[in-house]
Amino acid sequence: MAFFQYFMSDKLVLATTGARVVTAEEEPRLHGIIERLVAIADMPKPKKIAVMDTHVPNAFATGRNPKNAVIAVTRGLLNRLNERELEAVLGHELAHVKNRDVMVLTWASVIVIAAGFLLQMLFWITLFGGFGGGHGGGGRRDMGQLMIIMLAVYVGTMLIMTLSRYREFAADRGGAVITGSPLQLASALQKISNDMYRIPEKDLRKVEHASAFFIIPALKGNAIATMFSSHPKVEERIERLQEMQRSMERSS
Repeated sequence: MAFFQYFMSDKLVLATTGARVVTAEEEPRLHGIIERLVAIADMPKPKKIAVMDTHVPNAFATGRNPKNAVIAVTRGLLNRLNERELEAVLGHELAHVKNRDVMVLTWASVIVIAAGFLLQMLFWITLFGGFGGGHGGGGRRDMGQLMIIMLAVYVGTMLIMTLSRYREFAADRGGAVITGSPLQLASALQKISNDMYRIPEKDLRKVEHASAFFIIPALKGNAIATMFSSHPKVEERIERLQEMQRSMERSS
């Protein structure tokens, strides 16, 4: 499944999100900004550029490498952000592509997937007494093994979430380097985040399956959701971008 996801990620995401590939004639503004940014970043233009027909403002990137990348934005994002903010968001998504984040996270997830299969196998073997007859010392030993694998799966999942959050910070920084405007990305993140809390739950549920790909998850967060989120807190991201802006001003 992990290998299939890796090689088919662009087609899978487009199919599940309903994003439609658009030409330069259909969306000249969007194509123009991306062409300008890839020239600055010295990278190939993404193979496909798509628009997701929803008023929820967001964007995502996928694809196993820069030559097979897809950049998609929602109609809500195009309508909500100004030119500089849209440029900043697209810079963030291009940084994901340049950093090959789909490849990194897919390979990391293989560990958790393998541990999950081990957990299922050991659970059924333990349940039917495959080790030690399912009682006495053997049963306790088997249950101990089951608990160890459960803990390993939990720790592995948390490590992948931590890695994903780190990659988001890296994409924020990489996008800000491409555009030279950390505060524009901070402004865009603030706008998108604020809009999430004003959008009805039923509308967010329609796009929540794509939350892991979005620049900001289409969720109204709580403590549990934050702990297992693939993205850092928006406030932390904005703070880092503001510090980056101050650092750039001091060095200029």
